[in-house]
Amino acid sequence: MTSDSNFTPILLGSDMNVYGMARSFHEITGGVIDVYAREQLAPTRFSKIVNVHLIEDFDSDPTFIETMRQVASQFTDPNQKVLLIACGDGYAELVSKHKDELSETFICPYVDYTLLKRLNNKESFYQVCDEYNLPYPATKIVTKAMYESGVSITTPYDFPVALKPANSVEWLDIHFEGRKKAFTIHSQLELNNTIAKIYDNGYESDLILQDFIPGDDSNMRVLNAYVDQNHHVKMMCLGHPLLEDPTPAAIGNYVAILPEYNQDLYDQMQKFLEDIQFTGFANFDMKYDPRDQTFKLFEINIRQGRSSFFVTLNGYNLASWPVKDYIQGDLDDQPTVYGNQDASKYQLWLGVPAKVFKQYAKDNDAKQEALKLLQAGQWGTTVFYKKDMSLKRWALLKYMFHNYVGRYRQYFAENKG
Repeated sequence: MTSDSNFTPILLGSDMNVYGMARSFHEITGGVIDVYAREQLAPTRFSKIVNVHLIEDFDSDPTFIETMRQVASQFTDPNQKVLLIACGDGYAELVSKHKDELSETFICPYVDYTLLKRLNNKESFYQVCDEYNLPYPATKIVTKAMYESGVSITTPYDFPVALKPANSVEWLDIHFEGRKKAFTIHSQLELNNTIAKIYDNGYESDLILQDFIPGDDSNMRVLNAYVDQNHHVKMMCLGHPLLEDPTPAAIGNYVAILPEYNQDLYDQMQKFLEDIQFTGFANFDMKYDPRDQTFKLFEINIRQGRSSFFVTLNGYNLASWPVKDYIQGDLDDQPTVYGNQDASKYQLWLGVPAKVFKQYAKDNDAKQEALKLLQAGQWGTTVFYKKDMSLKRWALLKYMFHNYVGRYRQYFAENKG
């Protein structure tokens, strides 16, 4: 696509997701990207392509909206378009909450707050799935009132079961020893103790107790989509995760993704997104259930995911879609892109050293395909970017990747046990 210098992207956050979006924009414009965040995280440290502005308590109001008003005051030229891209659940929620005010200055490709709240909360998202006949794992809701009543909370499903917070934004502020993004529970005693820890440490919202879908990490799928301002899906790109992070705080984060094509799945999710009048980036996590041959939805993220640079890596630059939609204004006339139809062009995305992938990913046909891509040099990462590599940054990223060797040695076996 052609570059249009008459726009400014602003990203919210400082993690790997932010760096992937900054890199995607940099590939289009060649310019430095302004980033606003509460804290400095490793992926954006020592970078020449991002300018990180750190603001204490930026991830909550009133600091967030007060800061964004200050940022808005810098843009007085009505012809200068400013794209605001949130790269975390909390930031996406804040942008949507203040969308009317922010839209006076910024282009905000996000759904309205009411819809975002329905989709962001897993409990209400599953209600939406029921309305649109989308499959998801069998689910029981656990409430704080149930826990405080003292009645034993049992599972209607055989162990192991999955347990996760319904409110992912609130969960970001909950901390205790053994905290995980999601729990795999193997006994009634473990279920009782985990629920107690969660509610005793300040969590208020409901919990999701689910039937555990059999199969390893390679049964997961991740689907990224971009929906234009007219609520038409314009890009879909499916990924086949082959390995996940075993670290408790990062369980569920993909660290190896093979591109995949599935038109039936594309059609199903396109219809859903257009029926609910979605707009902006959507990121779905799902798992293939061999018991009934369906893909069961876990959640939708109202943003691109931390591993979504695999989309750009495979030729569908993430940043290009809002640029074509809002800056160039020519996306509505273009056909929907259904990604990964040409397997010869596949690029394997890695978020860990190749040797970690080779050792820990389950041996199957997909892994063999990924190994061939590695051998052919058809692979890449989010953070190792040739146009943004100083000695300091290279050393930091090498250290960051090397840490996974110890993490897998420590946590992989116990998570699979």
